[in-house]
Amino acid sequence: MGASYKGRFAPSPTGPLHAGSLVAALASWLDARARGGQWLVRMEDVDLPRCVPGADQRILQQLADCGLIPDEPPVWQSQRSALYQQALDALIQHGLAYPCACSRKDIEQALLAQGLNKARHGELVYPGTCRTGLHGKEGRAWRFATEDFGSSAIHPIHTHIAKGEASIAHSVTWTDRRLGPQTQDVAAEVGDFVLKRADGLFAYQLAVVVDDAAQGITHIVRGEDLADNTARQILLQRALGYRTPEYLHTELVLAADRQKLSKQNGAQALDTSSPEAVLGALTLAANRLGLTDSGTRDNRGIALAAWVEQWRATLQSQNT
Repeated sequence: MGASYKGRFAPSPTGPLHAGSLVAALASWLDARARGGQWLVRMEDVDLPRCVPGADQRILQQLADCGLIPDEPPVWQSQRSALYQQALDALIQHGLAYPCACSRKDIEQALLAQGLNKARHGELVYPGTCRTGLHGKEGRAWRFATEDFGSSAIHPIHTHIAKGEASIAHSVTWTDRRLGPQTQDVAAEVGDFVLKRADGLFAYQLAVVVDDAAQGITHIVRGEDLADNTARQILLQRALGYRTPEYLHTELVLAADRQKLSKQNGAQALDTSSPEAVLGALTLAANRLGLTDSGTRDNRGIALAAWVEQWRATLQSQNT
């Protein structure tokens, strides 16, 4: 089990770690250690305008202060654009990506014309305006063709789709280790999603899928706020012939307004200035994950080892 397990923590360097991001980091580290596997760190800085200079190095230092050391040197998405372009080129070649000239305002107007004006999680469901061509406009972005995925002319790029499943290939069912069975019809609920933005930057959905495959990630442990992205990522994995990892989405840490704790709503930077502060932060994160701190208050290493054993025991109980 251990030799084949590879997990990762992939923060966006838009600021330092806070209590919520430490929960995800600790959970992914514990899952890897409890299974005797490898744990990697990847800086998801593909959206460069949102990144804060120096935040990546501060995050790495915070992780090190907490005893969460990756088994391989960290990688940065901003240095991996060639990999993303290769994947996009493959999708274009196989008719699974197309250029789009729509602005957000264009999408809003098209939805209003159809009597549909409700945003989904703040994200507009793309109506497919450019699916049949640019109609004289200049393409600025690239989108994944969810409607065409699994069409009758299935290319070998996704021959794993069983006969008879083609018509529902864009409806994804998967099982989360915590949340249980999940289903999403990506074409109906999300629409054709962006792979490369109008400003030339690659979108998160494509970058994360390519990186997970390139790094051999077998298990993904991350916050529940990212669960809604999973179906889109599974579609891309299928289209590109990648293996789908196992997923575990952890409970979120909420701010006073009951929204996800984040840098946007004033989450305080994680204090790792002293051993006491580190152990306190780790204990809070472990408690959020359902782990106890009995007998682990004196030493970070002892605490982490105890939590690894608790996590391993939980895994064993789930497998019996």
